[in-house]
Amino acid sequence: QLQLVESGGGLVQPGGSLRLSCSSSGEKLNIYAIGWFRQAPGKEREAVICISSSGIVTNFGDSVSGRFAISRDNAENTVYLQMSELKPEDTAIYYCAARSFCTVRPVYYNFWGQGTQVTVSS
Repeated sequence: QLQLVESGGGLVQPGGSLRLSCSSSGEKLNIYAIGWFRQAPGKEREAVICISSSGIVTNFGDSVSGRFAISRDNAENTVYLQMSELKPEDTAIYYCAARSFCTVRPVYYNFWGQGTQVTVSS
């Protein structure tokens, strides 16, 4: 079974930047679409951005438009989420997930990481 691990979360001031990583120590990630999701306390899990196995990027919603970027490094078997111009409302647990191709609905993703906490606060 594919096991995903997120890392790179932490505390950052508003306007700052952070890069999250999604990796697998077992299976290769290159055959999967990898999506990033986030969930804040009291809110539903929200799709942020996704990258296909061929590198095509799909952006979801407007709240992070122009501020977040996704990329993948097959040699490192890692998918990254580069976050910039961070706002307090970006505070959430961030998850990566895998399936055959990108979709906005979390229920369709087959594998999930444990999540990493991102806190944006002054």
